[in-house]
Amino acid sequence: MDVVRRGAEAEIRRGTWKGRKVMVKSRVVKAYRHGSLDESLRASRTRNEARLMQEARRHGVPTPIIYDIDLVKAELVMEEIEGERVKDALIEAGEEEAEAVCREIGRLVALLHRAGIAHGDLTTSNMILREGRIWLIDFSLGGRNAELEEMGVDLHLLKEAFQSAHSERFRLFDVVLRSYSVHNPNAKLVLAKIKEIEGRGRYT
Repeated sequence: MDVVRRGAEAEIRRGTWKGRKVMVKSRVVKAYRHGSLDESLRASRTRNEARLMQEARRHGVPTPIIYDIDLVKAELVMEEIEGERVKDALIEAGEEEAEAVCREIGRLVALLHRAGIAHGDLTTSNMILREGRIWLIDFSLGGRNAELEEMGVDLHLLKEAFQSAHSERFRLFDVVLRSYSVHNPNAKLVLAKIKEIEGRGRYT
């Protein structure tokens, strides 16, 4: 299998599994942790990520299908979504297409939050666009039973992603928020939480 990315927490490889194109995510062994603790943490985080992805999909948020879970290796075998990162798509897209993508981002994040799921690393790099449809990937920092704080952090991270990667089209983040507000009855509370989080940052 070809290594796509090596990070501090996981290695991502591309290959085939039972005739299917897949991505394999393996959590990295941490030598500084006690062996049994490291195994337990990697297994629980692998299980949690798989559950979050499956639960998100049940609530209408496209995520890669999980084909296999190996808790001993702390490894997920999942569907490869062949498309481009939303980060790249937004740079190249025309205005109308970019707005459509951002409306869909807002809708999907609203569905996720209505299901009580926080993504944990919500950036346009963790979204794949294919034929007008968006998949969310990498739920390794996510959680269930999300509070307003976690939801606010999700959107705050996404706002920062727009500021850094899409600064010339930052107004598109407002398109995301408007769509989010249409699809999430609790949007006002979450948006207020974003302002609170930003206020903390200014005074720390």
